[in-house]
Parts: sequence; C-alpha cells; structure tokens
Amino acid sequence: MASEQRIVVITGASNGIGKAAAAAFSRFGDRVYNLSRHDPHDENSTFFACDVTDDAQCDAAIDAVIRDAGRIDVLVLNAGFGISGPIETTETTAMQRQFDVCLFGAIRVLKPALPALRKSRGTILFTSSVAAVTPIPYQAFYSAAKAAINSVVMALRNELKGTGIRVAAVLPGDVKTDFTAKREKNAVNAALYPNEVRSVARMEHDEQHGMSPDRIAKRFVKLSRQKNPKPFCSVGIAYSAVCVLIKFLPARFANWVLGKMYA
Repeated sequence: MASEQRIVVITGASNGIGKAAAAAFSRFGDRVYNLSRHDPHDENSTFFACDVTDDAQCDAAIDAVIRDAGRIDVLVLNAGFGISGPIETTETTAMQRQFDVCLFGAIRVLKPALPALRKSRGTILFTSSVAAVTPIPYQAFYSAAKAAINSVVMALRNELKGTGIRVAAVLPGDVKTDFTAKREKNAVNAALYPNEVRSVARMEHDEQHGMSPDRIAKRFVKLSRQKNPKPFCSVGIAYSAVCVLIKFLPARFANWVLGKMYA
C-alpha cells in the first residue's frame, strides 16, 4: 500500500485496459476517478460522465474531480477505439473521429488538468500502441493517431521540463479486451483489396489470443511510481523486441515484414 493515497484520473475506465487500470490503482491504495461516457458501477472508481470529444464535458469532469478530491496526482489518458479498412475507402468522418477520440480527446482532458498536475508535480500517462511504431495495413488511421500520441509525449516532456510533471506512454501490443468487437470496419472493395478481410481477421485473432489487460494495468501503476520514467514502455519481451528492432531495421525491410504479416 502507498503511504499516501493518490488521486488518479483515468479516461475510458469503464472497460478494457482502463477498467483493469482502475482496479490496479485501487488495489495499490489510490483513489480512482473514471471519466467516460458510461457508468460501469465499478467499486474501484468514482464515475464522472465525460465524452472526450466534447470540450465542455472534459472541462466539467476535471473540475468535478478537483472539487471532490482537491487534487490530481496521476492522469491516465486511455480513452480510445479503433477503425479498420483501406485508406481509399475510409470515409473522412471516420478518419476524423479516430483522431478526435484517440488524440484530441486526450488533449481535451489534459489541458484543464495541467494546473492541478503542476501543483502535485504529478504524472501523465498515455495509452499508445505498438502500432504507433509498426504501422499496420488496413489500420492506418489508428496507427497514425497513436504515432501522434508518441509525438505529443516527447514534446510534453520538454515543454513541462522544470515543473516536476512526468510524462510517459505505454505501448500495448495484442490485448484481449472488447476493443476488438467494438472496432469500426469501413467499406471495402474486395476486388481492389482482396487481402483486407484476411488481414483484419489475422489482427483480431491475435488480439483475442493476446495478453490480459491486467498486465498493461500493472505497468501503468509501476510507471506512475517512477521518478523518471522512460518516454515509452511496451509490455512483453516480444513487443519490446519489435519496438527496438524497428528503430534499426531499414524501413523498406521492416515494412516488408509487416506486409507479410498483415497484408
């Protein structure tokens, strides 16, 4: 148990990785607030309604946490969803929603929380993805949104230097959650993209045979206790190896390997 109870705010803690993170922080002795659209009636967290695509709701939810708890020590920006489909046939509105939830939704919650995090010299943790460094065909916009998260992490670490605020991201690989079932599939022209169905099926099979979200949750708790966490942290030897190798392999070869796996 921690010697002092911390205030932890998690977006999207009603299911999946976020719900597992709420349970993990709660077990550690922290007081957890869940900012999401649906109340899970979870004993591990206090729920405040928040659609991360709505500026006013994000501001109001953070205000509600500060009124209730008086502070924020850890902010976990986790809310997200996935879309799949070829770039050519994905509607612009779907692309925009992918970024609006995964990237801009995180920023909408981060901005009103920063004054409280400065006071507590707290920690900001993002849910990124191994897909951020290994762009997956037929999941280009999810990969791109998570790559943008990684860029934000690096920029924030420099912008907030001297404040005492720590910034990092966890890069999950395949995790078994309801994320798979909720993926939005965009229109496909089978004649133009005959491999798309097999590719997405392979990806979803890997997810449903992936690791437990509890492993990701434990990594969030561990990072939140570190004085100087690394910017990016993957979970599992295989995914860690992939993230390292991708930095050193020639881009053409690395992309050929991804194509063999998913295209």
